[in-house]
Amino acid sequence: MLPIKDDIPTRRFPVLTLAIIVICCAVYFLFEHGLWGLGATGNDRVLEYGAIPYEITHPGKECAEAAGQLVCEGQPGVSGRAPDLAPWWLTIFTAMFMHGSLLHLGGNMLFLWIFGNNIEDSMSEIRFAAFYLLGGLVALGAQVLVDPGAAVPTVGASGAIAAVLGAYALLYPRARVITVVFIIIFFTIIELPALLVLGIWILTQLWLGASDLGSQTVGGGGGVAYFAHIGGFAFGLIAIRLFANRVQDDYEKAHRLPVY
Repeated sequence: MLPIKDDIPTRRFPVLTLAIIVICCAVYFLFEHGLWGLGATGNDRVLEYGAIPYEITHPGKECAEAAGQLVCEGQPGVSGRAPDLAPWWLTIFTAMFMHGSLLHLGGNMLFLWIFGNNIEDSMSEIRFAAFYLLGGLVALGAQVLVDPGAAVPTVGASGAIAAVLGAYALLYPRARVITVVFIIIFFTIIELPALLVLGIWILTQLWLGASDLGSQTVGGGGGVAYFAHIGGFAFGLIAIRLFANRVQDDYEKAHRLPVY
């Protein structure tokens, strides 16, 4: 399923949501020099500015590429010092604005535009900035907690956007989303309850995260940080009431009819 548009109008232009999209695109194309995927420069930037769980749980220990793999100071059998790169406390923020491919970037920005504008509309710009950044930090923390020794850079806005999705599910449970549904080689466009779309998404993350745990990879092979998505979504569900103070009063009135 690919969401296209929801049916909740915003009362003001989503300046911060658009700004985040512009920053992420600029970082990908101008800083990482990415096109469809990342080249050597982009991979070097990800290595330096991506958040590496091992560096976070071992402050002062650096990781570097050696013989085609990432090794870190303090690991068994590793000697010498790695070159000084960006400190771990900086990478937990920079990683939120970096992406590993054009598909990664495009999918994240699509979800942020569809659901982020309404969450921004539910609070002040300062509150939204704080909510978004905290959501990203909690999401990364969840991934680090599950696999604290992983020597793999984590990048992407997915965790912060997952917080936005959790917040949307709680604030607008009766919203509807125009969605492209793919069935093998065919597709159709239908309107679905937002809770169904978001529910399928988070259940998929839970299932894939459990599969990761079962295989003991936990994203360690350079795949998807499912527990960052789960942690971000949970943060959005729990914390949105502390941030949202401008929820539309006419929302329930406009959605009294059943959506099923």
